[in-house]
Amino acid sequence: MKELKPEHHVAIHYLSQPKKGGLTMEKIAQECGVTRKTVYEWKKDDLFNRELKKQIIRNTIDRLPEVNDAMASAAIEDRNAAAAKLIYQMNELLSDSLHVETSEKKDEGADIDHLRELAKKYADEDAE
Repeated sequence: MKELKPEHHVAIHYLSQPKKGGLTMEKIAQECGVTRKTVYEWKKDDLFNRELKKQIIRNTIDRLPEVNDAMASAAIEDRNAAAAKLIYQMNELLSDSLHVETSEKKDEGADIDHLRELAKKYADEDAE
């Protein structure tokens, strides 16, 4: 599909709503003037899906603060570390990547012996 037509937008309107706006796939297809199979085929199309996701975001963006608040409350009340981690990641306060900064110049190598000493020191402290 190269571009969305009015019937695609009608389908997106209903599909982006909770419980498909109260309609069955058959009724959505009728509203679009196509078969139910056609609507299912549209759902496999990248352009259609991108627009559907955009519409879902437009429909729900105003409720995100409430969702975030409910998630935070649930994570605290349930002592759910996975939920807390997700909240931190959503707010870009936690990432899975590790960044290491050094004061070494790029043309100089790291002092391997010094790093080994530090590693041994921390390992010894952890063992205590």
